[in-house]
Amino acid sequence: MYGEIITIGNELISGRTLDLNAGYAAGRLTAAGLRVTRITSVGDDHEMVAQTLAKALESSRFVIVTGGLGPTDDDMTNEIIAAALNRSLRLDHTMLEKIRTYLEMQGRKMTASIKKMAWLPQGSRILNPDGAVCGCCIIEQGVRLYFLPGVPEEMRYLLDKFVLPEILKSFEDIPFSGQRILKIYGISEADISEILKKLRGKMEGVVLGFYPRFPENHITLSLSGKDRAAVTGRLDQAEKEIRSLLGSFVFAAGDLNMEEVVGRKLIERGETISVAESCSGGLIGHRLTNVPGSSLYFHGGVIVYSNQSKIELLRVNPTTLETFGAVSDQTVREMVRGLRKRFHTNLGIAVTGIAGPDGGTREKPVGTVYIGLAAESGIVSAGYRFIGDRKQIKMETAMMAMDWIRRYLDGNSFLPGI
Repeated sequence: MYGEIITIGNELISGRTLDLNAGYAAGRLTAAGLRVTRITSVGDDHEMVAQTLAKALESSRFVIVTGGLGPTDDDMTNEIIAAALNRSLRLDHTMLEKIRTYLEMQGRKMTASIKKMAWLPQGSRILNPDGAVCGCCIIEQGVRLYFLPGVPEEMRYLLDKFVLPEILKSFEDIPFSGQRILKIYGISEADISEILKKLRGKMEGVVLGFYPRFPENHITLSLSGKDRAAVTGRLDQAEKEIRSLLGSFVFAAGDLNMEEVVGRKLIERGETISVAESCSGGLIGHRLTNVPGSSLYFHGGVIVYSNQSKIELLRVNPTTLETFGAVSDQTVREMVRGLRKRFHTNLGIAVTGIAGPDGGTREKPVGTVYIGLAAESGIVSAGYRFIGDRKQIKMETAMMAMDWIRRYLDGNSFLPGI
């Protein structure tokens, strides 16, 4: 049940590339009831990789290794592993044929650097021999070693489809492990932490994890046991307790994101929506249309960055802009009113603000944002002061706007007067 993860690549230890593979693999293994004891990142260095692998063989039952399997000169994992395990490299004709077929489809020629990918350590077994994405497995001293590509999508496919089922099948008496993920928005990390203190002594062995994912916060609930029904029941109760404490700040569970939640609710209600964006520059519309089938409810949007575009496209009164400014409650209300009339949608959402780093004043500092929501029953608007750099302010604006839509569709009193 004990294993570790090794990620290989100079780009990882230099900080040029974020290591997405280790976190994903650790999460999937842990959720399956396995225990990850160590995660190590090493560069493309023979000695360091060999030492790390030797250490893993002494303390683990399985090892997941990612990276260094490509055609470039620094992709040396196969050579390093062969030397570290005192195994010779051999030409795997199945792998070679797969590479040749792929190159022919791409209209490319075989080169020595590409062909080297088919030279595998003796005793290797190809994972997914019939598929386009491959890895390999070696059993050394009773330890299962899995070598996977560094490309995140390829690594995840092989891990989920082949590696994880194989590891679980090879070990007996692995307890059932359950996990829930609750996603929260609109409340600070400190406030969440304070609220969760009320759960002390009520969780019956459930392990809570807290993970900030700007601009969201995620809470994980994990529990293992031999009785699946008992584990599920205790997780249900723990989730119920957390939801009762955090209320409507919990916007999703599991893999769902905010735009998917909003999309489902719009479909359930039979509502349509349009968007007017100034400071977010199209980010709200981008996120809403990331959801397949969004054409059922998203009718369109406008990016009105200048005052003139606000006047011409949304019929904002020039006097309003002159008197109160583009970033104001009065302007956002006129924006969303004009938006809804232009697109003839049930709902309209508009945002205007100062994303920075310049443009702020004492009265309206950088991060000042106004949001307006229009429906058949009327218009509601409010101002915010978001903290962060330009990208963060834009992300926060888009997230808050979508949260307004979600809460409105839920009939939440968070939006008074509409």
